[in-house]
Formats: sequence, C-alpha cells, structure tokens
Amino acid sequence: MVVNLLKSLARAVGVMLIVSAATFALMFGNGTGVARSVLGLNASAEQVQAEVVRLGLDRPLVTQFVDWISHAVRGDLGASYLTGQRVSDALSTRVPVTLSLIVITLILTAIISVLLGVIAALHGGWVDRVLQFVSVLGAAVPPFIVAIGLVFAFAIAIPYYPATGYIRLTDDPQGWAWSLVLPVIALLLGTVANAAAQFRGAVADALSQDYVRTLRARGVPEAAVVFRHVLRNASGPGLVSLGLITLGLIGGTLFIEDVFALPGIGQLANLSAQSGDVPMVMGTVIVVALIVLIVNFLTDLAGTILNPKARTR
Repeated sequence: MVVNLLKSLARAVGVMLIVSAATFALMFGNGTGVARSVLGLNASAEQVQAEVVRLGLDRPLVTQFVDWISHAVRGDLGASYLTGQRVSDALSTRVPVTLSLIVITLILTAIISVLLGVIAALHGGWVDRVLQFVSVLGAAVPPFIVAIGLVFAFAIAIPYYPATGYIRLTDDPQGWAWSLVLPVIALLLGTVANAAAQFRGAVADALSQDYVRTLRARGVPEAAVVFRHVLRNASGPGLVSLGLITLGLIGGTLFIEDVFALPGIGQLANLSAQSGDVPMVMGTVIVVALIVLIVNFLTDLAGTILNPKARTR
C-alpha cells in the first residue's frame, strides 16, 4: 500500500513539474508579445523592448523558469502585470469559490448516484430505462446550456434565486448557500446522470457474482447483501468513475462561473487571458492542474484502501 501511494505521489510531482514547464514556455516564451500585451498595440518598438527588460523577459527562458519555480514552491506565483496584485493573493479569494462548487456538487453526486444506481440495478424496469435516457441526455447537453436555462426559468421568469453574484460563507451562510443553488443544479444534472449509470453497471455486475447467490441461499437479508457486500465490491469501479467525473466537473465549473458571474478561478482565468495578464493566467493554470492531481491522488488512495490486495503490498 505504501509503495503504491509513493508511486502515485511521485507521478503527481513529475506531472506537475512537466505541466509547469510547458505552461511557462507557452506563456513566457514570447517576451516581446507579453510586453506588447501589457503596453497595448500602440506602443513603440523602443517601449516594448524597455518593458521586456523591466519584466526580466530578456533573460534565458530556463533561467526565468528556475527563478519562477523557486518562488512558486514557497507560495509566491509572482504579481499581476496590470494591477501589481500578488497572484497568490488573488487566488486565495478565488479558490474557495471554485472549491465550494466542486465539493458540494461532488458530495451530492456521490449520494444521489449511489441511491439511483442501486435502485436501477435492483429493480430495473422503467427506473433503469429512465436512468439510461437521462444519462444520455445529461452527456449531450453542456452544463452552461443548462445554466442559462436555469437562470431564465428561476432567476428571470420566476425571480426566486439570484441570477448572478456570490456571498461568502463567513459573511452570510444562508446567502452563500442560496447563491450556489442554481450553479450546483446546473452541474448536477450532468454528473449525477453519468455517475448513476456507471454505478448501476458496477452494482449489476456485483449482483451477478456467485457469492451473492450463496449469501441469498443462506438466508442473509437482502439489505445486508446489498449494503455489506455488493456496495463494497462495487465501490472500486464506482470510485474510478466518480474520479473521472470529478475531472470533468472541474472544467465544467470554470464555465459555470462565467454564466453566474461567480468570482472563482474560471472567471479570473478568463479576465486575465483577455487582458494579457500572463502571470495571473499562469497561476490559474497551475492551481487547476494541482486540483486535478490532488483528485487523482485521492482517488488512488481510496482505491488502494478499498482493494485488499493493494493493502498487503
């Protein structure tokens, strides 16, 4: 178990280093272009060159990257070229918004998908057919389309929920929850359908195993068979699918933030890209990559814990 976790951690560190280097090369490789983005298209060649020198972009790219990563490991991701604000300070106010969306949606997805998956696998019939239809529909309709529909229905036509904006949890817990209702629903409609369909398949496969027939033949109550044995064996494949859904959820969250004007990482990345604020874009990419790697590592950790063979290594 320890060896597997160390391997996963080593892979995560290696991937993070590669992503950082590749992103840095793309962002800072053209020093003249970066300087012109800061100064504007009307800047003269002399002004652009002076800005390149001022920003330190005239140094070799490897030197710049080593300097950047030596600060990044200490939490210093540089400063905005436009406002002078520290990137880490900007992200510290944006990350909680994005994580709130992801964590709440993920918890609700896990609970609802397990319930729907078990019901569909045990009873089949119309429940199973409806679940399969909704899963196809959820995969076909992008979350931002659902979000726009929800805004029109429940914030404009029926002004019950706020269409845009975000209230911090520390300021008003009820207002915080209210501001996240529509964004979470927009994300849930796709994730729950997909996760429930995947979990339904895992439960159905576990129910077809010989040990289930043996337990039933011995008179073990059906609830004990399902919750003590079937769910435990179906948790592995279900967890893998939930991890994959989480990765897609991260990307969907970045678009949802724009629709509902939530001050999260996605909105910051969009605004920074439009204004050519390279350090801020670099910071958002790194944070998103870090979240993805953490999700992968936690998925590996949970899978290792649930797999008896892995625990003995």
